[in-house]
Amino acid sequence: MSKPVLNSVAAASASGYRVLSARVTFIDQTLAQPFVLSSGTISVLTDARAEVVVVDAAGVETVGCGSIYLSDLWAWPDPDLSHAHRDGLLRELCEWISARLAALTGDTAAHPLELGLRLHDHVCESPIDLVFEEIPALALAMCASPFDAAIHDAVGKALGVCAMRLYEGEPIATSADTWFKQGGACAAISRMLASTATNQFDAWYIVGKGDDLERDVRPWFDERGYRCFKLKLHGRDVSEDLARTVEMYEAAVSWGAVPRLSIDTNEACADAAFVLEFLRRLQQTHAEAFAALEYLEQPTARDIAEHPYDWKEVTQLKPVLLDEGLTSLDRLPLCLEQGWSGLALKTCKGHSFALVAAAWAHENGLVLALQDLTNPGWSGVHAALFAAWVPTINGVELNSPQFTPKANQGFLQEWSGIFDVRDGLHHLAKTEPLGLGATEEVKQGLST
Repeated sequence: MSKPVLNSVAAASASGYRVLSARVTFIDQTLAQPFVLSSGTISVLTDARAEVVVVDAAGVETVGCGSIYLSDLWAWPDPDLSHAHRDGLLRELCEWISARLAALTGDTAAHPLELGLRLHDHVCESPIDLVFEEIPALALAMCASPFDAAIHDAVGKALGVCAMRLYEGEPIATSADTWFKQGGACAAISRMLASTATNQFDAWYIVGKGDDLERDVRPWFDERGYRCFKLKLHGRDVSEDLARTVEMYEAAVSWGAVPRLSIDTNEACADAAFVLEFLRRLQQTHAEAFAALEYLEQPTARDIAEHPYDWKEVTQLKPVLLDEGLTSLDRLPLCLEQGWSGLALKTCKGHSFALVAAAWAHENGLVLALQDLTNPGWSGVHAALFAAWVPTINGVELNSPQFTPKANQGFLQEWSGIFDVRDGLHHLAKTEPLGLGATEEVKQGLST
């Protein structure tokens, strides 16, 4: 999957597409096993599926699709509000965006990146309907993201290419150009994207706080070859977190794995000093487990302006990546100032936003990982394509085979390499999909 210079494609996408209409539907998905975060337990998720119609200068219309889970407990962890209240309001916001998508993207033709940035700005940065004023920025971005994905899916299909190939050729003016010194956002994205796309990624298994390693985790190694483990830790007691990390490492080695580990406390750590103590003690007491640990995600509270920490001493030991704290491009300089190692990207914050943030990180010497929101189906394919082109230290985390395998059933014939892990790897087909991979056959099958 090489990346040729596609001047004609870039020119066509630069001349612009305009959003005509959109619609969104919702499907309840029950998790095969509960997903435990520091903010609570997720048992049921709403799958929001968007379809967007774009039109080119010649009047040719193309339909694109995108989807995301409305994970309210992750994006809006308010213990005073019920899941039903949050989920209902997030669905209402998706419908509000769908009805106004043409206006939210400027009602004019533009490159799909610019359409997505306009959408992100209108929904996340500008005042919107007062009905939604209690929704935090992360949840606002999540609700806009399937529409952004659908726009890119549509434009890629219209041009007959994968949507990750829309950044070659002459620089294209976008509202994010001020973040880059040389040639603007699209040129920076082009410089960041891999010259050859990756066709396979290690599969990561999420090890829950209450999981029994032999009963719950080992079958995924024995039957599917998983050897990469993301540990959900409590982040409140260094000795407890240390013991769990060592337990996971030693168990994996006893099974015959050469394990890769990452750690996510979902913002539960009190401060950077807690993380530093954990890493130093792990290094001193179990050098092998320390060596297997590759990075940590957002250990402390998500508002990095309200809860600032100096990460420079910690990151001399291991990379620490900003995740939930990245809600706007304005946070990027603060990330650099505080010494974060890089960004844990999620496509649920918006395809356009994620690409611009990734390019900025690349230009500023930060590392990238691509994390998950239990992305199934279209959103899982989208994340895999994103990781195929955007250089990351973990490949991509795709945990829908673990938590919502039924949501992938309609996609197994086309995308079994992604969703049916059998050798510890996710595989992408060598033939690139159009757009972001939302094939018409799958769409029709899901609509019936």
